[in-house]
Amino acid sequence: MALIRCWRFAGVLPRLLWNSTVLPGASVPGGRSCVSSHINTHHGCKTTELLLRRFSSAPPSTDVSYDQLKQLLAGRKAVVIDVREPWELREYGFIPGSINVPLGQVNTALQLGPEEFNEKYGGEMPQQTDNVVFTCLAGVRSKTALDTATSLGYKDVQHYPGGWQDWVKNEQQN
Repeated sequence: MALIRCWRFAGVLPRLLWNSTVLPGASVPGGRSCVSSHINTHHGCKTTELLLRRFSSAPPSTDVSYDQLKQLLAGRKAVVIDVREPWELREYGFIPGSINVPLGQVNTALQLGPEEFNEKYGGEMPQQTDNVVFTCLAGVRSKTALDTATSLGYKDVQHYPGGWQDWVKNEQQN
């Protein structure tokens, strides 16, 4: 009899969660605050993803500004990984101190041994506890790389959403 009640409850709980609406400012105990608008999960995968992200153990993604990146590089407080293709770096330039790991290789590269990573990419492999900042041309690929690193267990990952375009603009102003 108790087993039947458990099975009935098991059918109700997912429906309750599925049918719930997330209210502005709502938060999960010990979690991050929620999205600032109503999210009803009936409307498709994207809203479901937003609701489920609240329960993720992944750290919140943090954008790094030009000034913050300059400080991190000067203090050697982060491993900066440029995820553009090598030809892009040759043609347009690169942020001094960054390591080039093309986006298509990030997943595999972050699972290599330190010596193999150094040999292949010419820089020190970041540890899962290191501050890692991803950059690209304009912030799209770096965000994807950030998500990949988070899925591999990296704890302190960030990205520079302005990318190379923002870097060059700021460097020319200074």
